[in-house]
Amino acid sequence: MNRLSLRTLPVMHARRAAVIWCVLAVLALVVLMASLALGSVSLTPSHVLTALLPSHAVPGAQSDLAGEIVRTLRLPRALAGFACGALLAVAGALLQVLLRNPLAEPYVLGVSGGAASFALLAMIVGCAWWLVDASALAGAFVSILLVLGLARRELWRGEPQDTSPRLLLTGAVIAAGWGALITLLLTLAPDDRLRGMLFWLTGDLSASGTPALALVSLVVVLVAIVPAAPQLNVLLRGDAAAQSLGVPVVRLRLRVYLIASVAAAAAVTTGGTIGFVGLVVPHTLRLAFGNDQRMLLPAAALGGGTAVMGADLIARTVIAPAQLPVGVITALIGVPLFLWMLLRRSR
Repeated sequence: MNRLSLRTLPVMHARRAAVIWCVLAVLALVVLMASLALGSVSLTPSHVLTALLPSHAVPGAQSDLAGEIVRTLRLPRALAGFACGALLAVAGALLQVLLRNPLAEPYVLGVSGGAASFALLAMIVGCAWWLVDASALAGAFVSILLVLGLARRELWRGEPQDTSPRLLLTGAVIAAGWGALITLLLTLAPDDRLRGMLFWLTGDLSASGTPALALVSLVVVLVAIVPAAPQLNVLLRGDAAAQSLGVPVVRLRLRVYLIASVAAAAAVTTGGTIGFVGLVVPHTLRLAFGNDQRMLLPAAALGGGTAVMGADLIARTVIAPAQLPVGVITALIGVPLFLWMLLRRSR
């Protein structure tokens, strides 16, 4: 009976969902090709396609230069941007379900603050880039463990009641503590390292030469959470309703928190704190296509990845050869877009 109840929930038609996914996938491919072709050195589509082949036979220095630019610089950066955006958007969508708050975003529970604090400390010490990434990942998991320890009763409580306000408050307090530590580290930082630290804090994909962590994390996150999308649809109705339909609320709540936190940790470790993606992308898709998690989670991954790739393309071309932090672009676009959506919805 429980399975029957879950299956008969109102859901978006599979054909419409497939169309939405295909449109977003095509848009992602277009932005990817633009990211590979445009920059300080513009390349033709033929040069990009030739450079992507495993073994190309186009002679000449230009083809060699194109291959080096595409394979060594632009392709890893574009893939890292896509993975970061997808992880942030999926994490935002999951936390909006967990907290039952459309304004929740991946950094609301302090994951980014922990990652930033440890990463900035590694930068002050003068660690290599891979140690900075490892420190950011360690800081993110320290923050996750703090929330798990302080809000364990809210996450693991079996009673059918809304525990999201206390969980949100716990995360907000931890985030505030990390924010104070970040301010202290920036105050103590040497002048010659301060610019790089500020650049990382606002989102930096320039050092993402190995996007493997983010890409693997994205696959793991989607495999782990998409099968639970029908249960997430029921959880949106409240813990009591979900339990009455046989949903394991306690395990699902903990599963959503851990997966969303791991997604945010991997994104921050790879690209720094890129804002507004986890808030605006799921909210936009939800307003446009509904709140069925079976459609929303894959669509959020495609939409978030495309958004960050596009923002990074703007960040490194608008004042080329200089670059802007990608988080600045996402904020400049995300703030007016989100305000427009709020004003339109209030009418």
